[in-house]
Amino acid sequence: MRKNCLSVSFVSALMLIFLVARPAPAQKSQDETWIKIETTMGNMLVKLYNETPAHRDNMIKLIKEGFYQDQLFHRVIKEFMIQGGDPHSAGAEKGQRLGSGGPGYTVPAEFHQALIHKKGALAAARKGDNENPEQASSGSQFYLVQGRVLTPEEINLLSQSGRASFTEESARVYTTLGGTPHLDGAYTVFGEVMEGLEVLDAIASRPVDAYNRPLEDVIYSISLIN
Repeated sequence: MRKNCLSVSFVSALMLIFLVARPAPAQKSQDETWIKIETTMGNMLVKLYNETPAHRDNMIKLIKEGFYQDQLFHRVIKEFMIQGGDPHSAGAEKGQRLGSGGPGYTVPAEFHQALIHKKGALAAARKGDNENPEQASSGSQFYLVQGRVLTPEEINLLSQSGRASFTEESARVYTTLGGTPHLDGAYTVFGEVMEGLEVLDAIASRPVDAYNRPLEDVIYSISLIN
């Protein structure tokens, strides 16, 4: 009997350690807007930033209109990002080149030094500087950053070359969590993945064609979380 009691106590202790060690689920506060990206490879919960109200409100509007339903992540580059938001992707045939669709308008850029391209960042795609000198965002196309972890030496090289600038905090994030710092200050970051980074990693690892479209479609829909 004593042996059994010790065994039960040991199991109970292990269960307690497991529960304590598990990361607490992300909590949504009342003043935050969260969205759910449901994909054929799992779900992601994303918080929209209040610091970028034009992008936040545009995303909310499109979701309420049912814009983001059964679309594809049409451009996927491992250790960089996954991109969606082209309405032409819904039901697109295999091999069809995508990436030109949108709602017919742009959103003015909203750059903030503290909102960086860390892993899990939600950012707005846009046309290049030559035809879009204001760096206005696409009205619907977005990307989720995967990136990679940088070394302190890479941070120094990027800083010295002028390709990126860093605060102490952003340098810490890029050398621990990772991301794509060379995009900071050029593309609007307007949210971040709160749960489901493993889904982002899984999608980013999909085999792709010559245009970076996954060979097997990754379908997603977006809804608001109340």
